[in-house]
Amino acid sequence: MLGSFLPSQNGFAFVNAWPTQPAVVLPTPLGTIRLGDAAAGLCGGMVFAALDYWRAGLAAPAERPTADDPLYGFLVHRLVDSWHVPAGVVQYYQWMNLPDGDSSFTMFGRRVLIERGVCWRTIKVQWPQISSDLDRGVPVPLGVVTVAARDPRDLALNHQVLAFGYSVAGTRVTVQVYDPNRGRRDDILIGFDTGTPTKPTTFEHNLGIGESRVRGFFRAAYAPEHVPGR
Repeated sequence: MLGSFLPSQNGFAFVNAWPTQPAVVLPTPLGTIRLGDAAAGLCGGMVFAALDYWRAGLAAPAERPTADDPLYGFLVHRLVDSWHVPAGVVQYYQWMNLPDGDSSFTMFGRRVLIERGVCWRTIKVQWPQISSDLDRGVPVPLGVVTVAARDPRDLALNHQVLAFGYSVAGTRVTVQVYDPNRGRRDDILIGFDTGTPTKPTTFEHNLGIGESRVRGFFRAAYAPEHVPGR
């Protein structure tokens, strides 16, 4: 029986900071995306790998791998998996081009919906699926949309974390996450109110993404992999 995931016990001891050369060049339906140009470039790989180690009942390695280490290759491999090409890339890009709140107009005194926004999709569609998994004790990788942009090159500005718990107080939800940018900290959170999903919602957070805001998040497609040496 697996215990509960905790970053302090199951996260990597090193943070997501790597050399500035691209970790991988990824062909997508939207063109070639260079992932890993920024110092924090392997978040999705670290999230998927940490979950792989947890599922295997093994501690995540404590020592930062070098570029020729099998673990580094595994993290890069899992980074590519975390983008779930092509569907995952398309979903990130679609959400980058959606408004925060719903788009609508009034005709003959009635409100006509044009398009659901990122907030409604997060709160009404994604969150019920995510919370259902968390209720069963299953951590959930999240694709975190941080930008509103039409340039596909901005896909790499989004982020990935691992949800492992949550609490609810009225309409207020607080999600506990493992953020590779923050290391083995158990106090990293995303908080939001579910009361008005059709309107722009503030997602408060202390993720390691600087001044970037969280516009919304979705359940990333995950399939387990054997960890190196297993």
